Amino acid sequence: MEPQLHKVLLVEDAPFFRKMLGDYLRAMGFKDVVELPNGQAALKYLAGSTRPDLVCLDLTLPDISGYDLCEHIRRTAGMADVPVLVVSARDLPEDKAHAEEAGANGYLGKPFTQDEFSRRVGQLLKNAAARRTS
Repeated sequence: MEPQLHKVLLVEDAPFFRKMLGDYLRAMGFKDVVELPNGQAALKYLAGSTRPDLVCLDLTLPDISGYDLCEHIRRTAGMADVPVLVVSARDLPEDKAHAEEAGANGYLGKPFTQDEFSRRVGQLLKNAAARRTS
């Protein structure tokens, strides 16, 4: 992982998965993992904070869908190129297609291993870095 990457926004309503993913991200070397339980909290965070280096989000949040949250990120000035990884138990082809249409850069269906998660995050960050330098 690139050393300048520090901040991840993690939006997951299930406390167990939120803690697990946060632990995975910190194990990868992320210094600042902001763990939020719903879409409203994520919107509030995005409105008043520095831009995250990565967003990991679930699709089925209690208030706003992950699709809508992803679309919001894509429409927000200065955040359109932030890598978004959808992590969801919804693993049908149409779920993946809808996430892609909403602007997600990657999709990881639950369940998965820590290695799979780390590989997917690493690939997204590598792709984002390549886009920034091209």
